Amino acid sequence: MKKITFIPFFCFLLLTLALSSRIVAQSLSTEDIKAQMIKDWERAKAYTVDYLNTMPPDKYSFKAVDSIRSFAQQMLHLALGNLFLMSNATDAQPLAWGQADLEHSPAAQNKDSVMYYVTASYDYCANAVKNMDLNKWGEKKNLFGFEATRYGLMIKTFEHQTHHRGQTTIYIRLAGIKPPQERLFD
Repeated sequence: MKKITFIPFFCFLLLTLALSSRIVAQSLSTEDIKAQMIKDWERAKAYTVDYLNTMPPDKYSFKAVDSIRSFAQQMLHLALGNLFLMSNATDAQPLAWGQADLEHSPAAQNKDSVMYYVTASYDYCANAVKNMDLNKWGEKKNLFGFEATRYGLMIKTFEHQTHHRGQTTIYIRLAGIKPPQERLFD
């Protein structure tokens, strides 16, 4: 008897919820995608700056093991990757230091230098996206023998920086420090 009265009530409840919650679909423009990408680069910059500020300056030379990059080298690799990959995606003129071997330059390994190069690379990426002609986003390019659209290369650039920032989480934890809180929805 209880089952019989529960089923109509459940159906009524579902119908009420379905009618009261209208889903309104909106079209997504290329301008919307561009604006989101710029916002994501700005968020990623802030998140990476949190990482740079979390690691004490005297730990920038820290390596989890001898055969891998130091914390500073990981962050400098991230910065150089941002310039290299985004310049290939957008044809934006890379910054003057984009060809330097910063990972092996002792002068680039301190916190102030790393902070400069990393933040400049994020600004470069955000500006490259801002200035990129949306009509060219679908053009195909070859990089390392792989073909991708310019848009696809911009996404891969974002993925690269996320990967290397993520690797430094282990460095921070091994230094006995809690990593920054994720900024996924900032």
